[in-house]
Order: sequence, then C-alpha cells, then structure tokens
Amino acid sequence: MMDVPTSSQRQPSCQQWAVQNGWSTATPPGPINNPLPSFHHLSLGSPPGQTPCYSYPQASGNYSPGDLNALSSRYNINHSMQGVQQIIPGASQGRNIPPCSLPLMNEATQPCNSLQMSLYSSHCSYQGVAPPLQLPHAYQAALNGPQSPHQNYLPVSPPLVEQCMNQSKRCSPQPGANVGSSIGFSEKLASPTSPIQQQPQWTVPTHSRGAINDFAPSSVAQDTSLSPQSPNSESRYGLDPELLPSAVKVMAEDRAEWEGKVFVSEPFSRLPPLATTSCVIEDRGNASPNAIRSTSYCVPCEGQAGLLTHLPLGALVTPLVKQNSGEKPLPLCKDTDCVVGCGSCGASMCPAMGWQDCGQRFYCPFCGKLTEVPWQHYQPTQGVEGVRVDKDKRPELSLGSYEILNSLKSQSAALLLAIDVSPSALRGGHLEFVTQHIHTMLASLKGEDGDSVSDVRVGLMTYDSRIHLFDLSPDLSRPHMLIVAETEDLQLPVREGLLVSLKDCIESINSVLQLIPQFSADCDDSSGVPMELPVKAGLAVLQGLGCPGKLLIFHTSALIETGSTNSSSGFFGTNKLKSIFQPSEQAISLARECVGQGCGVHLFVLSQQDVGGAWPGHIPYLTGGTLLTYNHLQGELDRERFSTDLKRTVEADTGYRAELRIFVSKDLRVSGCYGLFIPGPSPGHVTMATLDKRTTLAVELAHTRALDETRGAAIQVVLSYSNQLGEKRTRVHTLTLRCSRHLQDTFRNFQAQTLLAFYCKKMYCAGLERPLQELREELQTEVTRALASYRKHCCSSSVSAGQLVLPQYLRALPVYINSLRKSEVLLPGLRSSIHQRLQQHCQVLGMDVCSTATHFYPLFLPLPLSVDSADPRLSEEALRCSAASLEPRGLYLVHAPLTLLLWVGAQVPACTLVELFNTNCFSSLPSGETKLPALETPLSVSVRSLLDALNTQAHCTRKLFVVKQGDTCEEALQHHLVEDKSPNGGASYADFLYHLHVNSVRLLQ
Repeated sequence: MMDVPTSSQRQPSCQQWAVQNGWSTATPPGPINNPLPSFHHLSLGSPPGQTPCYSYPQASGNYSPGDLNALSSRYNINHSMQGVQQIIPGASQGRNIPPCSLPLMNEATQPCNSLQMSLYSSHCSYQGVAPPLQLPHAYQAALNGPQSPHQNYLPVSPPLVEQCMNQSKRCSPQPGANVGSSIGFSEKLASPTSPIQQQPQWTVPTHSRGAINDFAPSSVAQDTSLSPQSPNSESRYGLDPELLPSAVKVMAEDRAEWEGKVFVSEPFSRLPPLATTSCVIEDRGNASPNAIRSTSYCVPCEGQAGLLTHLPLGALVTPLVKQNSGEKPLPLCKDTDCVVGCGSCGASMCPAMGWQDCGQRFYCPFCGKLTEVPWQHYQPTQGVEGVRVDKDKRPELSLGSYEILNSLKSQSAALLLAIDVSPSALRGGHLEFVTQHIHTMLASLKGEDGDSVSDVRVGLMTYDSRIHLFDLSPDLSRPHMLIVAETEDLQLPVREGLLVSLKDCIESINSVLQLIPQFSADCDDSSGVPMELPVKAGLAVLQGLGCPGKLLIFHTSALIETGSTNSSSGFFGTNKLKSIFQPSEQAISLARECVGQGCGVHLFVLSQQDVGGAWPGHIPYLTGGTLLTYNHLQGELDRERFSTDLKRTVEADTGYRAELRIFVSKDLRVSGCYGLFIPGPSPGHVTMATLDKRTTLAVELAHTRALDETRGAAIQVVLSYSNQLGEKRTRVHTLTLRCSRHLQDTFRNFQAQTLLAFYCKKMYCAGLERPLQELREELQTEVTRALASYRKHCCSSSVSAGQLVLPQYLRALPVYINSLRKSEVLLPGLRSSIHQRLQQHCQVLGMDVCSTATHFYPLFLPLPLSVDSADPRLSEEALRCSAASLEPRGLYLVHAPLTLLLWVGAQVPACTLVELFNTNCFSSLPSGETKLPALETPLSVSVRSLLDALNTQAHCTRKLFVVKQGDTCEEALQHHLVEDKSPNGGASYADFLYHLHVNSVRLLQ
C-alpha cells in the first residue's frame, strides 16, 4: 500500500523510503556545478533587450494591506499571507504577470522564518500567444510607474526548501522582516526549537556528484487511512494541493479559447488547441494537428540546443484520422492527375516544395535535391515567391493533407470467422448466443434491400484440436465441412468456396450457425487449444486466395501455457531485464506473416479462467487487432458488451497492408518510432497488417546538422494502404514548423498533453527491454533537467530559489508525468495481474493524444442531485482528480477511455437515489458492475444520455462501475485519483512537484 508506516511499524531507511515513492536513489555521473553545457554561439535566453539571469536578489516593496487583500481575493489567495512583501522584476516586454501562490495547508501554524516556494508561469513574449493574466488596476498603475518597475509576486512558505539545499544551515528572519511574514530564500540560521524541526529532515551528501533524486527523509509522519474523508493529496511538505498548477484549469482555459471555433492550420502556424478541445481545423497548407501533432511547434536550429531542452523532439502521428464534424472531407485525387513528388527520396508533393526556374523544377526540403517537372504537369509560377498559377486548384500544392487514389486495384478485404467448438466451449452454453449475434451482425451488413452494402466476402470455420473448414459455394445444395487433422503443416484441401460474397452465401452461413451449438464433443481438450491454431488456419485461407481481411476468433478453451509467470510482485520489483511484455518468437513469426498478408486478428476470449502465462494478446495487437475478454457471457452486461464490441469491430473503417513512410527535413533524421507494430530495420519505414482511425505512433527526431531558420523544418507522413473494397490509396500529411535559435521559443511551443503521449509510447515500448524502476527514474530525471534548463536559460527575470518556474503550456506536465510514472504498467500494483498489465500496456500504446491525456488524467464530473425537466442538460465543470474533490452528498462520474465509474456519497438525498437508481436506501444500492435502470425521470434520462455520449468516444465498450462511499471497491476509484498518493505506492502530485522543484534548483547550484 502506502509508503508511510504506522506508528507501530519500524520507520524505513532513507533509501527504502525513496524507492517506495519512486524517487531515484542512483547518483548520475558528472559534476553538480556544471550539469548543463553552455553554447556561446547560440541565443539561449530572452529576446533582444532582455537579460535572463539566475540570481537571488533581496527585492523589497511596499504594498498596503488593502492592495494585498484585493490581489489575494482576485486570485483566491489565503488572506493570512497579508504580511508578505516580495517583488521580482517584470516579465518579458514589461508585462505584469501575476504568479499562482501555493499556500501551506496550515499557514497559521507555520513559523515566520519558513522558506518560500511559489509558482511562476512564464508566458510567451511574442505575438500569437494568449496574453498573460492582468493585475488589478491599482497594481498596474503602481507597477508601471517609474518608482516601481517590477512585477508583483506573492510568495508562500513551505518548509524544508533550504534544508534540502544545505543540511548544515538553518533559517532565520531577515533583518527588518516583519513577524508573521514570509521571507525570501535565505541561508541564515533558524532557532533549534523552530517547528520546522518537526518536519521530515532531508540530508544531502557532502560530496554529491549531481544526483537528481538523492533526497530521503529521516523521519516520516504517520499517514491516515485512504478514504475521501481523509484525502491522500496532502503534501508532507505543507503545500496546498488545490493551489498547485491544475490540468483541469489548463484544459478549461483552452476550451474557452478554442471550443467551437476555427483553427487555421498553415505553414509555420502557432501552437494548435489541445487534443482534448473540440474545434474545427481548417487546412491551409499544414496538416491538421489531429493527424500530425509535433511535440514542439518551434524546432531549435542547433542540435545541441535541442539536447539542452531535455525534452523530446518528435511528433504524434495518426495517419488514418477521421475528419471532425464541420470540417471539409479529405480531397481525393487520381494518381494520374497529381503532380509527381520528389524523384530522389520519394517524398510526395506538398506545399513545402519550393518552385524554381518558372516552375520547371522544384526543391525538395526532405532531401535537398531538385526534381524536373514532367511536361504534362508543368504550370508556370508567378510572383516573387514563385507560386504556381494552379496552386489553389490542386490539393497537393495547397493543402497539408490529401489522398491519392491509385489506378491499380487489389483484392477486396474479407471477413473470416473462427469459432471454438471444443468440449469446454460446448459445455459453456454460450455458443448459441454467439452464433445468434453473428447472424444478426451479418444480416445488418446485408442491408434492407437484400443487397450487401459492401459486398464483403465472408468465410466460416470451427476448430477444436482440428480445423473444420466450410465450403460455402452457392453451387452446392448445402455447405460442406472439410476437416483438417494435420495442423502442423496446414494444407488447404480446397480454395474455392472458402470465401464467398455475403449476398451469395448468407443462407448457407445461417444454416451452419444454427448447427454449431448442436455439435458433439469428439475430442479431448484437457491439454488446451493453442491460440495460434485458428490464426494459422485463417492466415492460410487468406493467403490461398491472396486477399487481406479481418480474422475474428471466438475462443473458449484453456490456452496452452508457454511459461510460468503467475507470480508478479517479486518479478516486477527486481532490477533485472524484464521479458514479461515480450511475445515469443513463434508469436512474432506468425504476426509477421499476418502483416505481410494484411490479416488483422481480433480475439474474443469467452472463458472465465485465468489463462496463465499464455497471454493471447500479442498477435492481435501486433496485427492492428484487439483482445476482448468476457466472463462466459452469463450476465446481461457481458452480453450487451459482446454485442456492441462485435458490431464495432466489423464496421470499423480499416486500412489493410499499410505501409507508413516518414520523411523529415534533410537536416533531421528519424531516430525512433514507437507504437503497436513489429519494428523493422528503419524507424522511418513501418509496415502494419491493419490500422484504424485511432492508431497513433510516436516518431522521435534528431538533428544531423544545423537547420536553416528561414526554411523551417518539415515532417511528411505517407500512408499507403488498401481499403475494404480493395482500392489502393495513399494518404499524405505534411507539417511545416518554424525554427529558432532562441531556446525560449522552443520551450514555449511544447504542450504537456503531447509530451505525455510521446513519453507514454516511448516508455511503454522501452518496458519490453528495460527495468521499470529505471524508466521511472529516467522520466523524473528528464523533467527535472528540463525545468532546470528552462530556469537557467529562459527566465525573463530574476527568480528566487523558492520559486517554481514552468513554461506556460507545460503547467500540467508534472501531474501528467507523475500519473504516467505510477501507472499500472510502470508501477505495478499488488492486486493487478500480469495479464491486466499486458492488456493495459497494449491498449494505451495504441491510443491517440486525446485518449492518452484522458487515460492518465480522467474526466472527473460532478453530477447534479436533481435536473430540471425543462432543461435536462448536465453542465457541471470537471474537478481535479483528488479525493479532496469528493463530498459525501455528491455524485461523481469518472470517465477514462478504459473506465466508466460512478461514485455515490453516503449522504446523497433519498430523492436522488430514487430518481437515478429506483431505490431510496443507500445500503441497498448495488455496488460494482451494474446498469442504470431506464427511468423516465429527468435525472436518469440526462445521466444515461451522458453515458451514451461518453461511450461513443471510447475505444471499447465499457461497463458502468458503481462505487459506494466506504465500500471495499473504493480502491477502483483511488487508482483514478491521480493527484493523490497511489495505492501502489506512488507519490502524490504535491510531493512529486516539490521534488521536481528542489532537484531542478539543486542542479544549478
């Protein structure tokens, strides 16, 4: 459970406490006095006219208590801080930017000489960025006057900052400081009897070599139990978690700015809206951020400057993304009509190409070479910039995204169904339900007029220890069963009739589906059935007919064990290289064959028993498919979920035999690619069996030489695939970014959600080879060094050591990174099985940016206790993911891509329970997986409509999980309260942010 022992337990050592919290105890090499290199030829600081520095001046100022009251009232600052007197110089361009204050949990009990740590969100100083917050009018007049050219700043006073910096020194009031006021960063002595001494003491080695996370407490206070009434978000260092940078506030501000509006995406455009904000994207030469979202929209010109940020340079790519409502459909061009792309590197035509010689040649930014234009596609240029006269008429010359329809056509995709008919499946009693829903699904594809909508070819087979193929040829009077007993070297007895057009075989399939539940068990399945068997058979059918397709496997019998990995707690706690996430060589080989054929495997596991070490999801996820598990389909909830999942899987728009090529500017290179696919020899060339509109990959870039600031940087993603009808298409997305020699510009063009998605994919892929503890330490170290670098090179004013400095659009990065570090994949819990971690590993790895952000910081919605029948809409704002947000009289809905949870407080009025659950007694309320009754009350109608709307956004069908306050199943909620201490032992957001700040300041000492 938690890292804090009870009073009856022996207090852990410093190193043990640090490991339990996920802090790094290793000391990285290198001197601490010069942790970051300096480059004199680069402009790493502020724009001209500013002098960034890192110093701690003793600033002073005189404000009246009335002024302080006005400011603290506006920004929700505790009025017990009225004696504070601290000023720092103004931000860039003389703007007055009020910082966010971080008061203590119990300020009245804090000593006057405790140290300060306040938050300063540095805003961008160039045009195109949202303006900073404005101070009250009285302060603006005072601060803009000749006698007070400084920026207002309200500090707070958490303990232990200086103790972390220097163990041998103490705090004392500065000369002239008023009693009861916080003071600036100081290295003077404090009284030995100061209440600070009651806090956990931190020690720093005398001869430290620059360890990022060496701090460990010598004493730990007793923690309280986990419950909403006693939140785990309280900081052991006295910080008020409610006033820390809020991810909810960041998303709300972005929605207020962009939701329902139009974002114009053009070359060298500004930072786009967040992925969680719904808006209309207008393509004017740059790909939509939904298709390509760069980690930074300003690339550093020098590679050394890129390394200095300690943040990744790359992009999140969703090549088959679907256009939002209100956006123009992607233009489709014939290959014979499009202007041919680069003849040297193969990049497709895009607006980033530069025209020369009156349009006779064009310059390719991806290889730096010139290509002659064929005479049939030649058009002259006009103007100084050399724009072709037909630019607006050709999508490939004017748009960042377009699609090419190739003249060649391949085989249409097939739908192949494989049903387990082993004795355990026949005894389960669910085959009749499965076959009925397959029949319903096929009937929906057929259409009302009797004609198949897509004329899809369908095949059917059953299996136990053998393979039973069905010849569905319309020439036959009835379907024929062909039994293949030799499964090692599987040979098809026939090919014709195995895949038949749905309109020609619907009657034959229905007759077979009716007979399957009546099969008799004539073999022994006590040893289990290998999941590879139906995959091999389905692959052989598709290969025999030379077509791609979806293979749907409905499996029930036990899977053959491939290894003994049931014990997980000690396994995940070691520092050895881990192979738990790695598929076997046999699975990799079979998945490669599926990729080459364009076969996507979707596995429906209908068994209840634990499948042990033979986790069956490797092949499905590596082929672009899914793994869906059910509990023998005995309950109504499982049956509804199965029906929805089956329909969604069959009807999903899918690309087959996908080939993804990534082109970048000639001065950049693709250094890595992360996602659900089998890695090839080149990270810039990825092949996949299938992909859908949500499939997202992370691409990492690196400099090969200095970029040209005038040309910028370009990224192009070219996806070649075939659709359901066999049409070969090529989808092109091109993103053009500006470059800068100012490190400040690069920092201010990062977005926290994009970095979270990138780190998630990279770390989850690295979990195949590296220890999990090492990955958690690397995440913490990288973010710490990034904050230290921004503090050193990009601060537009002098800041004290007690002041936390974050770029404007990275305010939510610490809470996201902390949530990633303590996720079930990187910090496994004691009660989650290996199979649950493997499942979540693959599910999250394929998510897009929006789903990833919602997974690691769920949407926490308070539901009203009653709804007006005249206006049944629910319009409550989201809350922070903390137990402190819960009220006993409240209803709260937690929405994440994999979870839908409803928490019910113990003091919810009985009338609310009646309107929503049809019961007036809290104790009789069902807990766990449930379904809301279909009542006609306004509250029930509104909540069920909200659930339906949220379910349409999810990757898979989710069951509603009801959690009652005080119930044993509240642990399911605690995993989603990411700002609190995790039940798995992860630190709270407040503690993690404190460590980031202290370690980043320490790096610069």
